[in-house]
Amino acid sequence: MVSKAKSTAKPKQSQRAYPDLRDHIRNLKHKGLLRTVDIPINKDTEMHPLVRWQYRGGVPEAERAAFLFTNVHGADGKKYDMPVIVGAMAASAEVYATGLGCKREEIADLWSRAMANPIAPRVVKKAPCQEIIIEGKDLKKPGKGVDAFPIPISTPGFDNAPYITMSFYATKDPDTGVQNLGCYRAQVKARDRVGLNMSLESGKDGHAHWLKWKKLGKKMPAAIVLGGPPCVLYVGGMKIPQGVDELTIAGGLVGKPLNVVRARSVDLLVPAEAEIVIEGYVSTEYLEPEAPFGESHGLVNLQEYNCFMEVTAITRRRDAIFMSYINQLAPSESSVRTRVTMEGMYLKELKALQIGGLKKVVFHEALTGSRRVMFLLFARDALDTEVWRGLYAAAMLKKGTGKIVFALSDDIDPANLDAVMWSMAFRFKPHLDLKVQENWAAGHGPRDIVRGDRDSALLINAVLKHDMAPVALPKREYMERAREIWEKDLGWAPLKPETPWFGYSLGAWTEQLEREAKRAVKGDHWETGRIAAKRRRRDIPMNTEVRFVGDGDEGESG
Repeated sequence: MVSKAKSTAKPKQSQRAYPDLRDHIRNLKHKGLLRTVDIPINKDTEMHPLVRWQYRGGVPEAERAAFLFTNVHGADGKKYDMPVIVGAMAASAEVYATGLGCKREEIADLWSRAMANPIAPRVVKKAPCQEIIIEGKDLKKPGKGVDAFPIPISTPGFDNAPYITMSFYATKDPDTGVQNLGCYRAQVKARDRVGLNMSLESGKDGHAHWLKWKKLGKKMPAAIVLGGPPCVLYVGGMKIPQGVDELTIAGGLVGKPLNVVRARSVDLLVPAEAEIVIEGYVSTEYLEPEAPFGESHGLVNLQEYNCFMEVTAITRRRDAIFMSYINQLAPSESSVRTRVTMEGMYLKELKALQIGGLKKVVFHEALTGSRRVMFLLFARDALDTEVWRGLYAAAMLKKGTGKIVFALSDDIDPANLDAVMWSMAFRFKPHLDLKVQENWAAGHGPRDIVRGDRDSALLINAVLKHDMAPVALPKREYMERAREIWEKDLGWAPLKPETPWFGYSLGAWTEQLEREAKRAVKGDHWETGRIAAKRRRRDIPMNTEVRFVGDGDEGESG
């Protein structure tokens, strides 16, 4: 049984000063953003492929939801009492905004406020995440280690094991004591051992911490945080400046101190309302093979030598919910989160550089992953110098972002790549409007083992450079009337308008031509023909545009 019904009951208010995962799930259900799957589902072969279809099956983003699986078993036949939720972080922009407790258009401002106003966490002695504690030799017993959890295989057919994907590794700088919460995958290797892949090109603190612990000749204490308040989930997956404790930004997001508790076996603080915490020590002496695993850049990360963590304790809620994350080929949770956050933040940062005429920033998401291809939308009267300033700034502002940057006029819908190609075909001259920026910082992505890591950015100026004739479609009022006939009078299936779906002026439309068009729809085009006969000339070549020769219609300038 699969259900996606909007609850009529209002979600219960949390006793805490901020929502936890349980509150978030209730809010999703209340908004109709939760699909509950009660039929038996194989976590290793069926779970992620089922959720994946809402991204690759033509499902509009507005209809995408989180999936709650209540009847989970593994490929080995093992049944799990613990439910699994997938997509609860950012199955769609609306799911993401629900977790942040704001409207979609407020996301960028919320992040800006949180970064500017971090709030230190509050240490508590008792915590829900430590209702059940398993330590020592018990971790090696069947069903007592990480094998107790219904960890899915994210990319069946390619991944070499189940991976914990909502795995926010807490680590600490041994010099400053500042903690970090980084989103790194965790390969299941044994009941008391998991992998750790810290992407070096991402510039995360976790790798810097590991290098410091290695220099000290000590293992690195770490704790995997699973589930918990949505504010924790979001900061762990966000690119926070190095040296900043993500738990303080989580507090900034909710405007309250986050409850944290001391881990059982390592000297770290973890969110008190986490669902599960897996503690241990990461070897700084040895690396071992890790992966293959389907990555956020859309290709499988082949096997590498990476870190591993030896588990020393597992703590959890008594009725824990396991979380998994849809990543891999975009669109996915990671690309949705990146797109809806970065669009607003990029616009703010570019406007802070006083880029004149810039109206909107849009990231391309499907397949490219919401970072490498972006569109800058400019007002019709934007100066060419400002367009180029915007293009160069967008390509260089953040590592791994803006490899291909389009400047478009604001009548073009970047979500419609046909419209983008239309702009390229008629508003862009390659020898004048294309630049290549060398030494672009690539960031996270598939490696080029032939040509090396150096990359470049492509800047494309496809804005409207001068007034042009109107878009050759019927004006809006006529298209709207025809749509009414289609859907209401004829009862045909509702239309899904694609921009552009009506004609509009691009500047070269005169009052004289407007009068002639109005006469035409009134059936009075004969008058236009009579006037044309009076305006005959023999002193100009064929195809000369009337607007450039200065004669008039009925005594008025054309």
